[in-house]
Amino acid sequence: MHAPISPTSRLAFSADGLVEGYASLFGEVDQARDMVMPGAFAQTLRTRGLRRIPMLFQHDPAEPVGIWLELREDFRGLLARGRLIPDVQRGKELLALLRAGAIDGLSIGYRTQRARIDPKTRVRKLHQVDLWEISIVTFPLLTSARVHAVKNGPYRSRTPRD
Repeated sequence: MHAPISPTSRLAFSADGLVEGYASLFGEVDQARDMVMPGAFAQTLRTRGLRRIPMLFQHDPAEPVGIWLELREDFRGLLARGRLIPDVQRGKELLALLRAGAIDGLSIGYRTQRARIDPKTRVRKLHQVDLWEISIVTFPLLTSARVHAVKNGPYRSRTPRD
């Protein structure tokens, strides 16, 4: 089963640095042959809290670029809403890179808590993970976790324009 792919599954951002999108999509196989299952983030979201899940650049703990304002599971995956911090030089640079389309990936950093490998497909189904961080990256392991830029207007999720 695959999560539906649509423009609204991508990360959106606005001129003031607010970002929104899916950090992970349920039912999709990534390049490491992992598939996150619904409910996999529930425990860690209850116990860890927003401030203990940083927004990073390229999974580098020395490169925090913003804060998450909301993280929650819905029927499609892990929905993430946050804000890039323009007073942080890398946050300002990242906003420019996103606008230019030079970088467009989203990726989660986690530790596997409970998983099972499907013997037929050899796909590892992740049933529970400890989410450590969410990064904006150049090369996401889940290839459909991409960024969509919204250049103007108030903060809200939008569909892309061709």
